[in-house]
Amino acid sequence: MSSFIAVDWGTTNRRAWRIEDGRPADVMRDATGILSVPPGGYADAATAIRARLGDGPLLMAGMVGSNRGWADAGYVPCPASLAALAARLLPVAEDAWIVPGVSIVEGQRGDVMRGEEVQFLGAVAGGLAPADALMCQPGTHCKWARVEGGALTRFSTAMTGELFALLRDHSLIGAAMRGPVADGAAFRDGIARSGEGDLTTALFGVRASSVLALRDDADAAAYVSGLLIGADCRVRVRAGDSVHLLADPALGALYTAAIEALGARAILVDSHAAFLAGIIRIWELQA
Repeated sequence: MSSFIAVDWGTTNRRAWRIEDGRPADVMRDATGILSVPPGGYADAATAIRARLGDGPLLMAGMVGSNRGWADAGYVPCPASLAALAARLLPVAEDAWIVPGVSIVEGQRGDVMRGEEVQFLGAVAGGLAPADALMCQPGTHCKWARVEGGALTRFSTAMTGELFALLRDHSLIGAAMRGPVADGAAFRDGIARSGEGDLTTALFGVRASSVLALRDDADAAAYVSGLLIGADCRVRVRAGDSVHLLADPALGALYTAAIEALGARAILVDSHAAFLAGIIRIWELQA
């Protein structure tokens, strides 16, 4: 069939597109992530998507394929290609399939992703990134991926966004972290301080700076963000690198600042366009 419904189904949000002849013809967005679907409720949730976008086959990716979603779609091990993902689609209902995630095991280190693999590989398939690239999708759990020859060969996950939220909401320094986060002097100071290699001491320094009036509390959140993002980037980025960022403009600007401070280049990629390019190619490969 030339027409189908592509669904990017995450933990808290969901996007779905009606695809006709390889192009998006209609779209819906809502907050019906997997946490909002009651046990046994996925068939009804799929019916609601079809009621909005038309009665067509569903091809889904993301946390809908986790052990907390509709069904566990498993993982394709690295190196993973779009063809490998297409070969392992999990049928969950009539005319409804879920794309598997991707896993990596290196010695005692293991890692997994769900949904980001479609975007990383889709960026290449859609001509948004080269076949050999370092990619990053910032967020609660920041994904860093290496694509070689159009296949996802290595990746790692950093809990950067979650750590920031935990520090702000549940730590000693959280009381000072009530100001906005933006690229500015405090954020850049955090990036620079992250290069000293003592992150935990730098974090406690937020408390000391507040007590001793060394830094305005209004700048604390931006400074901590700079510390965390700076530390995240330093592990993976070297001077002269090009990093393709699949991020919204606000978070993309922060990571761009950190990447450029390390002497590298950041290239922003539309993550929705990347997802569409990837899911459409998977559909074509399995047809």
